[in-house]
Amino acid sequence: MSNKAKATIAVTVLASSVYLSGCGLFGGDKEKLDPPQDVSYLKEGQSVETSASKDGKGKAASTDAKEQTQPTELYLINKDGYVMAQTLPLPKTEGIAKEALEYLVANGPISEMLPNGFRAVLPADTEVLGVDIKDGVAVADFSKEFSTYQAEDEQRILQAVTWTLTQFDSVKRVELRVNGTPLTEMPVNGTPINSNGLSRADGINMDTSGVADITNTHPVTVYYLSQNGESYNYVPVTKRVDNSVKDDVAAVVNELVNGPGYNSNLVTDFLPDAKLVDAPTIEDGTVTLNFNESILGSLKEKKVSEYLMNSLVLSLTEQPMIQKVAIEVNGSTELVNGDGKSITEPVTRPEKVNTGSF
Repeated sequence: MSNKAKATIAVTVLASSVYLSGCGLFGGDKEKLDPPQDVSYLKEGQSVETSASKDGKGKAASTDAKEQTQPTELYLINKDGYVMAQTLPLPKTEGIAKEALEYLVANGPISEMLPNGFRAVLPADTEVLGVDIKDGVAVADFSKEFSTYQAEDEQRILQAVTWTLTQFDSVKRVELRVNGTPLTEMPVNGTPINSNGLSRADGINMDTSGVADITNTHPVTVYYLSQNGESYNYVPVTKRVDNSVKDDVAAVVNELVNGPGYNSNLVTDFLPDAKLVDAPTIEDGTVTLNFNESILGSLKEKKVSEYLMNSLVLSLTEQPMIQKVAIEVNGSTELVNGDGKSITEPVTRPEKVNTGSF
């Protein structure tokens, strides 16, 4: 089945699903995040009311339990080989960055909570000797077992460690060490490691399909959809855009509309004829996009698909100058969510991705 066919099927399924609600993506605005963080966690589908017993004792126990954990993005490998976040409740600790890496180790503590269809990225028995964060750089030190991975996982390891650590606002770049010795290249396939460290700008799940001359391109990262059972997850994919393209916001939109590569198991919720009718504008961190009617899940009711909006916001807020996304259709802001309520405020990036609640 071609990718466009898969995309059409996905649009049919997704457009009938839940729609965007409120001004925060997935139900909440992104907040500054530095380890440690004082947050709480409730399992999917659980509320304060349902977690409490009738006599009130269960409520106290539930409160104690959630106060002992903190939701953290762990970049794992899914069944199709993509590196992507799964937000899981880790025990609350002051060393959350180090703990997050420990949960990337195969046969480690992640074993008790590994989602179906996913596997850990670091070799079994790898010890995280320390994570030192200073001036925006996280230095991650591993034991010698770090070097025992399979060659095909080398890029995935670099990406998973980098994206897991850079979820914290105090971390912009990552340096790797093994037993205290800095790595200038990866130990199995020899992938070079920039002396300035690794960052999200290095990309993730790289897709160079259709690119003839990669040296004349630059990267943009977009979020496509991956089906996992009856739910969908958001997968970051770095595409290559020709250097003649100067507007990266428009480039991101075009890549979402074009969809993933034909050999991919990912899909997009954008119809092929969706397009911008005006150039994007950015003011005070908010980008405004004016689309044609092809982005509407319901033309008559002017509804916007949750999956389309989520992919758009996740993709655009990877751009350093963008914090919020506002959309129009042919200049009109009279758009609604699934409940028929107006979408009046720009949409912000979620604090966490793939939490199981959307």
